[in-house]
Amino acid sequence: MSGDTDLIKLYSARILELAADIPHIDPLERANGSAKRRSPLCGSSIAVELQLTDGRISAFSQDVKACALGQAAASVVGAAVIGCDRATVQTARDQLKAMLQTDAPAPEAPFDELVVLTPAREYKNRHASIMLALEATLEAVDQALARKSA
Repeated sequence: MSGDTDLIKLYSARILELAADIPHIDPLERANGSAKRRSPLCGSSIAVELQLTDGRISAFSQDVKACALGQAAASVVGAAVIGCDRATVQTARDQLKAMLQTDAPAPEAPFDELVVLTPAREYKNRHASIMLALEATLEAVDQALARKSA
């Protein structure tokens, strides 16, 4: 019975709300960066397309095929990512990883709503799915920056 209670805490109402309302799911007409990341453990995947303008994300799209935790993370990322530069996305990724693996605090604004995923610390098999949105976004930003400098 304790395991059931833990899962109920893990899949809170807020996580399920976020998972049901993922922003920026329509494909972009023109993207200058894209990436797809997949978690081999659970099969979750996220594909990201974006546009950079003056080093900041000016348009964003994501195709999310993930568990509720991965979907919730993608929802927070999608809601916060417009206007961010590479350093902000990398910091959020590093802070989310630290939050999941240690007792580190949640990522800073604009990604601070990722705090809802704190209960997932105890479920290491879910960490990869939670990380997908930020990892794919960072990879897409890197691709866009590489294309610009080429």
